[in-house]
Amino acid sequence: MTLRIGIDLGGTKTEIVALDDAGAVRLRRRAATPGDYDGILRLLAELVSGAEAALGAQGATVGVGIPGSLSPATGLVRNANTQCLNGRALDRDLETRLGRPVRLSNDANCLALSEAADGAGAGHGVVFAVILGTGVGGGVVVEGRLIEGRNRVGGEWGHNPLPWARPEEHPGPRCWCGQRGCLEAWLCGPALAADWKGAGHRDAGGIAEAAAAGDEAAKAALDRHADRLARALAAVTNLIDPDAIVLGGGLSNLDHLYDEVPRRMAPYVFGDVAAVRLVRARHGDSSGVFGAARLWDRP
Repeated sequence: MTLRIGIDLGGTKTEIVALDDAGAVRLRRRAATPGDYDGILRLLAELVSGAEAALGAQGATVGVGIPGSLSPATGLVRNANTQCLNGRALDRDLETRLGRPVRLSNDANCLALSEAADGAGAGHGVVFAVILGTGVGGGVVVEGRLIEGRNRVGGEWGHNPLPWARPEEHPGPRCWCGQRGCLEAWLCGPALAADWKGAGHRDAGGIAEAAAAGDEAAKAALDRHADRLARALAAVTNLIDPDAIVLGGGLSNLDHLYDEVPRRMAPYVFGDVAAVRLVRARHGDSSGVFGAARLWDRP
């Protein structure tokens, strides 16, 4: 039996999955993510060795999804929300511990791979997958192949500016990347919470229920968020015209987005039709870990 191991390295939790030759799940485990780099390395190595021991297999391929990316210039992690990863050669350090090659990619890329393979984007040639959560990420898969790009920033739409910005939206909120008006700063969960309840609030949980119960501030915040998301995805559509746009992350559970956003996109899509298939990720918060396992599907 050949095993494909995928690991989703998150800020608070880390998940591992082992898939067999047929793609069936043979093992899944979760563990708390340590707060230090050495602890993370130790955990990743222990998860892999523990999975192989439990399944009586050795030499599994290992793919890891991270909340950042590897710089093609330095080979070091950059732009990771888990700060202790930045400036580290995570792939090489993990390869040393495991004694085999390891593939790393951004967690949104892993979401895209998973959903394009057997999720909500299955059967479609061009899939754009989105993470709408604490941050905003994206990934592009074309005919089953992940498009990372020369600079490994393929799909990083979250750090483009809000398109067709209105006067009151200039210059936009400050993003952690140093720019103003990034899509992430407008569309992430904490941004929605702040628009609803005011500066300093970061948890948008319950906003849909509040809006349904008549909370006018919640209704207005959701309306602005859907409109901005529609403009942002219209710009993506004008660039790559995906067959399917898959939403993942916590905000993907806002049911109104799947009716409201395609309707609002239409005026901004350059063409006489705007047939946009906007769908929720089939694998939910497990898409990332399945996609990490699939990093070895192609050479």
